[in-house]
Amino acid sequence: MVLSDRDIKKAIEEGKIVITPAPDLKLALGTCSIDLRLGHTFRVFEHSKYSYIDPLKKDYSNEITRKVVIKKGGEFVMQPGDFVLAMTLEQVKLPSNMMGRLEGRSSLGRLGIVVHSTASIFDPGWDGNCVLELGNLGRMAVKLRVGMRICAMSFEELSSPAEVPYNKKGAGKYRIQKEPMESKFHEEK
Repeated sequence: MVLSDRDIKKAIEEGKIVITPAPDLKLALGTCSIDLRLGHTFRVFEHSKYSYIDPLKKDYSNEITRKVVIKKGGEFVMQPGDFVLAMTLEQVKLPSNMMGRLEGRSSLGRLGIVVHSTASIFDPGWDGNCVLELGNLGRMAVKLRVGMRICAMSFEELSSPAEVPYNKKGAGKYRIQKEPMESKFHEEK
């Protein structure tokens, strides 16, 4: 069951869903989702340095991305064809009986900006800032601003609490992220 605006508000008031810093519900709360804002840290792929990525191997002497930090209120320009990792300003904590689903905002999608390529689901027990897999599918550059509403998260209740929520998994590779991290696909067995 997808939570409505009144259910999201109630879950936040009861501490079942924790969003830090607390959102302005008058601005961020939709009918069945809550908007999250663009953070200040990005990871930009160094495509001019490396000819390919092997997801099964990690070269610890070289990172395939570089960290870029934008000042509060600053701007980040996405060129056509760009793909970067970013984060939400907000940290989201979910209970063991609820999952989150991250979606782009239609107004940005109409400019060619997508906020995730495949990773839209946040597991029960998630606790961290949400990573955005930002892409510009359009033909024109788009200026993004730190703090702008960039995506929306909806919430779904599970039929029962997860037996092993994400925050209890020993193999939870991306737990409590404070900035975007490169892929850890190479850690899988």
